Amino acid sequence: MPRSLPSRLLRIAATLATTCTPPPSRVVKTHLLNKLTTCLIKPPNGTVYRITKHPPRYLPVLSVRRENLPVAAAQPFNLRIALGLVGILLASLMSGVGERVTQTVLTDVIGHFGFSHDEGSWLTTLYSAAEVSMMLLAGWLAVTFSLRRFAIGACLTLALFSLLVPLADNFPLMAGLRIVQGLASGSILPLLMMSALRFLPWHSKLYGLSAYAMTATFGPYLSAPLAALYGDLGDWNLVFWETTPMCLIAAALVSWGLPQDPLKLERLKQFDWLGALLGVTGLCALVAGMTQGERLDWGNSPLIIALLGTGGLTFIAFLIHEWFHPVPLYKLQLLARRNFAFGILTLCTFMFLTLAAGTIPAAYLSEVQGYRPMQLFPVMLTMALPQLVLAPLVATLINRRSIDSRYVMATGLVLILISCLLGSQLTSDWNRDNFLLIEVLNTLGQPMVVVPLLMNATGALSPLEGPFATAMVNSLRALFTVVASTAYGSFIVQRDALHSTRLSEALGLQGNQPAGLIPLEAARDIATRLSEQAAVMSFADAYLAIIPFVVALLVLIMVLPERAYPPQPAPAPPPESSPAKSAQPPAAQTQAPAAS
Repeated sequence: MPRSLPSRLLRIAATLATTCTPPPSRVVKTHLLNKLTTCLIKPPNGTVYRITKHPPRYLPVLSVRRENLPVAAAQPFNLRIALGLVGILLASLMSGVGERVTQTVLTDVIGHFGFSHDEGSWLTTLYSAAEVSMMLLAGWLAVTFSLRRFAIGACLTLALFSLLVPLADNFPLMAGLRIVQGLASGSILPLLMMSALRFLPWHSKLYGLSAYAMTATFGPYLSAPLAALYGDLGDWNLVFWETTPMCLIAAALVSWGLPQDPLKLERLKQFDWLGALLGVTGLCALVAGMTQGERLDWGNSPLIIALLGTGGLTFIAFLIHEWFHPVPLYKLQLLARRNFAFGILTLCTFMFLTLAAGTIPAAYLSEVQGYRPMQLFPVMLTMALPQLVLAPLVATLINRRSIDSRYVMATGLVLILISCLLGSQLTSDWNRDNFLLIEVLNTLGQPMVVVPLLMNATGALSPLEGPFATAMVNSLRALFTVVASTAYGSFIVQRDALHSTRLSEALGLQGNQPAGLIPLEAARDIATRLSEQAAVMSFADAYLAIIPFVVALLVLIMVLPERAYPPQPAPAPPPESSPAKSAQPPAAQTQAPAAS
């Protein structure tokens, strides 16, 4: 080590080397930095750091680059921590399922409470906007106030406000309760990824990712059976109250199982207040514009134009601001990692595939075949329950180094592609038995895509980048879920109108009688059959519309991601007795998923 290096600079560098968050700027004079060439610092723990003359953007003056950084020793995994993780998983599943159940029976719910259709649509919009915006901040808040405290608070808040929502006697009160309910729900899902990657041992991390994947594959299919059950019971309050007991159980498990971290209130001084304002404003405006667009006729509504324009410009300003901020909420530089960028892109696209595949069979059977909700129960349950087994099985498969996860993803996409080709042959004679093969292919394919996708994305990150990745993955996933729902709904409406017009024109050209001479009963029968055929053709078109997205993802798998290996144990730190040997950089770095 050069003797001329100032002792003060050594103390500062050693402090920065053990700090988990980017340090504040202007900690070292520029003229001192210019005197440095390169030196090595060996803190007491034996870790080697290198000070460079050219720091990255987030450290304007001094850069501490880790040369041989072992993952911090995690608390031993035991039954208590396992039950704490089960609590977070339970709360995550119930928060997603509860809202999907509400959307499934929204018409009945707003009729039960005496609200208009417009008011009911705003209840969904306010919830979704609050949920998406909170996912942007949840990771940072969990680190600052401790994951255990934040998780317990989110579970209890969701339980309380889910209990209070049905008791509201006017629309403004219910709207306010739905906003708080959405904030609590958006706080829970990011914690599942953070806690799984933090507490699970290296050989079990993929099972934690498979649990996170079930929130995208298991939850959506469970909503229709639950909605059918509550409808037959005749108590629409259960649509909201179903979340309360499960969230209370989840809070108890988290309180007993997860370790308590100290508060880090000093992080409030580094919080990106402007970025949070821009990000939350942009996300809320975009969600509101997309969820209300179809009802208000998109470009013909000044409100929709204002919401989408403001949201788009504000979100772009947020991204530009985050690029230059020293402690960002979105670390956009992570997108330079090919696997992480591929993971974000594929996960957002996959939300559309999951939504459409899970919605079309139930929508067709109820609208065309007249199935009652309880008759749909077996259809959706056969897609939901296997996910509990298939996701861990896929995790076990790709946990072997001999298995390339990219081939597993490609196989899953091929299965989904085949199911869409079969679904495009839909006719008005189909019943629920005709969807069995399509459901099996989708049920097999979806976890084969999501679990390897998460392994590839998180394997490209270092442990300290976990909170940044959590914010990006979850908020963008939630935003694109809204985009997918809006796109699917608009597509069905537009195609239904198109097919109805064409069928009406064809029927008019072939008719031998003037319209006024057609008997009333015959006219009603013609209108019913015309509407039925238009719906069938629209659902078949929806299957065809999914195919280009699946093909595009298959092409991306061939060219974009690099092979990612399953997590491996962290290398042991160099021994204290051989400082010369410890200064040598390791021959290979072990990939490890990001941790909070």
